[in-house]
Amino acid sequence: MLPTERLAYSPIVARAPLRLPRDARLAVWVIVNVEEWDIHQPMPRTVLTPPAGGVPTPDIPNWAWHEYGNRVGFWRLLDALDRSEVKAALAINGACIGTYAPIAEAAKRRGWEFVGHGFTQKNMQKVDDERQAIRDTTEAIATFTGKRPRGWLGPGLTETWQTPDLLAEEGYEYVCDWVLDDQPVVLKTREGSIVGVPYTQECNDVAMMLIQHHPAREYYDRAIDQFEQLYDDARDSARVMALVVHPYIMGAPHRARHFRRVLEAIRGRDGVLFWTGEQILDWYSGQRAGRVG
Repeated sequence: MLPTERLAYSPIVARAPLRLPRDARLAVWVIVNVEEWDIHQPMPRTVLTPPAGGVPTPDIPNWAWHEYGNRVGFWRLLDALDRSEVKAALAINGACIGTYAPIAEAAKRRGWEFVGHGFTQKNMQKVDDERQAIRDTTEAIATFTGKRPRGWLGPGLTETWQTPDLLAEEGYEYVCDWVLDDQPVVLKTREGSIVGVPYTQECNDVAMMLIQHHPAREYYDRAIDQFEQLYDDARDSARVMALVVHPYIMGAPHRARHFRRVLEAIRGRDGVLFWTGEQILDWYSGQRAGRVG
C-alpha cells in the first residue's frame, strides 16, 4: 500500500473536536530511545570520522560515544524525569533488555511504557526477516514486563512497504513512524487498522544536535516554542506533543539540564497532561467510539 492509500488527507481544521479530561488542552509524552549498537557492524550514527576515511570495524570511538549514553546519560535523563514526576515511554531495542538490564529494570519499576523499537538498531529495510524481528522484540518485552507492547517505533523511523500490516497482524495497536499530524490518525492495514500516535522530528535531539548541529540550549528554546504554539492551537480541539531524547545525546553533560528545564517549564502549566503513548491511544480510541455512538 502507498502511504496515500493507508490514510486519506484530512485538514485538522475540518475535524470534529477532540476533548481531553479535566478540560486539558495538550497531552505531552516523552519518549526515551534506548538502543544497542552492534560493534561488528558500521555504527548507525557517528560523531567522529576516521582519519583515513572508510567504515572501520570495530569503530571504537563511535561505539563508545553511544555507549556513554547507556552507562551515564540515561541516568541523568531519568533523574530529570523523576524530579518532574513524569512517566516516560521507553522505546527500546528488544536486545537491550538483556544487554542493558539495569535500564530496563529502572523503567519497569517506575511504570514506564515499553515501546517496541526493533530488536537491534538496524534499518527495517535491512532486517533479514521483518516479521520475525517484530516477534523477537515483542517476546523480549513481554517476557520482561509481563505485558505485550502496544506501540512500535521503527529504528530511525524506518519501515518497509509492509510494516504497518505486519505490526497490526502481530498485535500492535499504534505506531510512531508517521510523523504527519498533531492528533492521532488511523492507518489502514491488510487486516483492519493501526493508530498513528504523533511523534516528532522537530523536538528530537537527533535532528537538532546531530544533523542541524545546534547548541544545547536549542532543545529548550524549540520545545517551549513548539509547546506554546500547540497550546494555543488546542484552544478548540486537543493536540498531542512529543519530546524525544536519546541518552547519548541529551544525556551528555552540557545538554541534560536543558531537557530538565523543558520538563519543569511545561509541568508548571495548567491544562497539560503528561501521558504515555498507550494512554494517548486509549483516549483517542474512546473519542472515536464516542463519535460513532
